[in-house]
Amino acid sequence: MSTIKRRYSKKDFARRGDALYDSKVRPHLADDDDGKFVALDIDTGEYELHASEITAGDRLRKRMPEAQIWMVRVGSRYLHRFGRKRS
Repeated sequence: MSTIKRRYSKKDFARRGDALYDSKVRPHLADDDDGKFVALDIDTGEYELHASEITAGDRLRKRMPEAQIWMVRVGSRYLHRFGRKRS
């Protein structure tokens, strides 16, 4: 299994990922997508949406083996949270 080399700095990776998510993905989301994961290729804007982050990433990687994947959780600022929720 080969690894994909990152082509952008962490800052550019995040900037591109967030911009594409806001412009290409968010307008197509429905209310029932809340909590699902988006695997997004920051070079092409292609993405996969699924309740499992592994499945979303695997589906995108299958279609685009060299994808630069930015992962987002719909409706959250965080992909994962540690600790308990605030009341």
